[in-house]
Amino acid sequence: MKTLAVLLPAIVMAASALAAGTPAAPKPDVAKGQASAATCIACHTADGSRGAPANPILQGQHPEYIVKQLTEYKAGRRVNAIMQGMAAALSEDDMRNIAAFYASKQAKPGFARNKDTVRLGERIYRGGVAERNIPACSGCHSPTGAGIPSQYPRLGGQHAEYTELQLNAFRSGQRANNAQMMTIAGRMNDREIKAVSDYIAGLR
Repeated sequence: MKTLAVLLPAIVMAASALAAGTPAAPKPDVAKGQASAATCIACHTADGSRGAPANPILQGQHPEYIVKQLTEYKAGRRVNAIMQGMAAALSEDDMRNIAAFYASKQAKPGFARNKDTVRLGERIYRGGVAERNIPACSGCHSPTGAGIPSQYPRLGGQHAEYTELQLNAFRSGQRANNAQMMTIAGRMNDREIKAVSDYIAGLR
């Protein structure tokens, strides 16, 4: 015990010195991010807004989430030929700058379109499906779809087509960069995926 009491302060001091000597990541530059994002316009529009429904809306997305996805495309942990090619040329600073640019934009609202399944979508999003251990989406992505920075992406207003595509990709294993989402989507049927994707599109 006496040895531990002597060692603990030394360990704390060493850890503090190490932390002090670690340079902080540079603050993201939104202007540079906008310039770098010029190559993204064809798929994501000039400001990441409501472009083609097969591509995600990036406006208002948490920057940490965008950086994570770009990093995983670059590393091959998330597979998409176009995005892997785009991410390959980006440095860590580029990724942070691009993410900051899209995050600085105010996300525009979307709308659910299928009135026949909106109640099913709402039930799954807010309460899950208990008998199949499908948790409520709102538990991680918040009741409004705003997500939780650094942890879970913003979903509210996202294209229903894109959300459906990603849930199907998680279910099939084509998208394998999130074990939790693979498990959840794997327990959902086509109707449930379509319904919750449409409901998410109208969250705000």
